[in-house]
Amino acid sequence: MSEGLDVEKIREDFPVVDEYIYFDNACLSLKPHPVRKAVDRYYTEFPVCEGKRSAHTLSTRVTRHIKEGRKAVQKLLNASDPDEIVFTKNTTEAINTVAKGLGLEKGDKVLSTDKEHNSNLAPWIKLKEHVGIEYDQVSTDDKGELDIEDLKEKMDQDVKLVSMVHTSNLDGTTIPASKVADIAHENDAYFLLDGAQSVPHKPVDVKKIGVDLLAFSIHKMLGPTGVGVLYGREELLERLEPLMYGGGSVKDTEYSDITLQDAPAKFEAGLQNFSALAAVKPAVEYVMNLGLKDIEKHETRLNRIATEELKDAVNIIGPEDPERRSGIFNFKLEKLGCHEITLLLDEEDILLRGGMQCVHSWYNYHGLEGANRASFYLYNTEEEVKKFTEVIKMLTD
Repeated sequence: MSEGLDVEKIREDFPVVDEYIYFDNACLSLKPHPVRKAVDRYYTEFPVCEGKRSAHTLSTRVTRHIKEGRKAVQKLLNASDPDEIVFTKNTTEAINTVAKGLGLEKGDKVLSTDKEHNSNLAPWIKLKEHVGIEYDQVSTDDKGELDIEDLKEKMDQDVKLVSMVHTSNLDGTTIPASKVADIAHENDAYFLLDGAQSVPHKPVDVKKIGVDLLAFSIHKMLGPTGVGVLYGREELLERLEPLMYGGGSVKDTEYSDITLQDAPAKFEAGLQNFSALAAVKPAVEYVMNLGLKDIEKHETRLNRIATEELKDAVNIIGPEDPERRSGIFNFKLEKLGCHEITLLLDEEDILLRGGMQCVHSWYNYHGLEGANRASFYLYNTEEEVKKFTEVIKMLTD
């Protein structure tokens, strides 16, 4: 049992772990019993539209569950108001909402890191093509750490947004977000943080960090598939244009004009994934009740075991110190390709990610065809990690 977590007790809520060793948590987490129950309850007891469109008994129940989920996320992030929490379908949609809605113009500059997930790379490249913005990357060193001096050198009056990954899905390193926020704000730029790999795994306080916008996915932290979050400071959400327009996002219409709802409703056009939204609260509360500090310690402990066992057998992407790689163990073998390794591990019921992990730009720049990523979470055990390392050692013989 890990410090602070009764992992064996936790595993009772996740039937999949009885059959498989699941190490693809950076992509999607498994779903505990309370979350599955909440989804089923929606379809069984109140499978209707929320109250924005109707005011009958069942619709008000849907609305209540969505509001409770929004408040749970507010508490998780220490946001000032539930209305600063916008529900999206994933991190990708949240980032694209900012990219399309901030009103960036020709000559405006966006800065990110050189190892962004495609979701925090592609939107800026397309804006560069279609609008004429400038897009540049801040360097990271050979161990994945952000070069703060390079950031300072690249900041100028044209930089309108710094949009960076918080914890990398490539190597698990975490940027000094508060320091980046200070540098951005000193230069009158906004700061958007991709929290897909940080919010589910460690405490993230938007006020302490000083972030203006934060994107992450509930489905990476035990929630149902298809729910993401865009946090934004109230005054910034007021000026941000929605990605889509339609039912639920407009307050009134004429044949020649529309009046938008206030945030967050103006960003949530059309019928939403109500069954998933009804399960946001139990997902968030499950993680918060366990304690994000304890979850982070548990993942790091598992990473330490994997690192100690395999440091001489594989090439680890990122820092040698597992404390700096969170729950991400990304590695390469000299003799076998990443997809071959994935299939061989699958034969042993060990499930992980092989390939470029949606960070094609970094792999292509470094001339690599991909790697294998094991990503740990709160229901994984020391025994699972040891079995994984034993199989990898066999493959290297």
